[in-house]
Amino acid sequence: MIEPEQVVSIHPYFRVRPGNLAQAKKLLRQMVAQTSSETANLYYGFTIKEDVVFCREAYVGAEGLLKHIENVRAILGEFLKLADVLRVEVHGARAHLDKLTGPLADLKPEWYVFDCGVSR
Repeated sequence: MIEPEQVVSIHPYFRVRPGNLAQAKKLLRQMVAQTSSETANLYYGFTIKEDVVFCREAYVGAEGLLKHIENVRAILGEFLKLADVLRVEVHGARAHLDKLTGPLADLKPEWYVFDCGVSR
């Protein structure tokens, strides 16, 4: 069982530029396939409302998230040629967020510090 204070989640929202949704969806599927082998990934998936794409994803610790970013870097780079970042939230315990502040600075995320929770 993974304790909730060990989980880091990132919540990025993207707006796909007009005429690019079909190609963007292909890249989303490639990122899912690339992520499927990551052992620190707890969940990873995309939801779409019109031209806005949201990624639901969580990892064991800051290290898990950083490994994921490195793993999908090339595909994400292609995706960002088709979409703009609207908003990014990062949720986790302070110790994990501190490890992510520098590496994620360019995204200008909103930081949410874990307070309490339950695991099963």
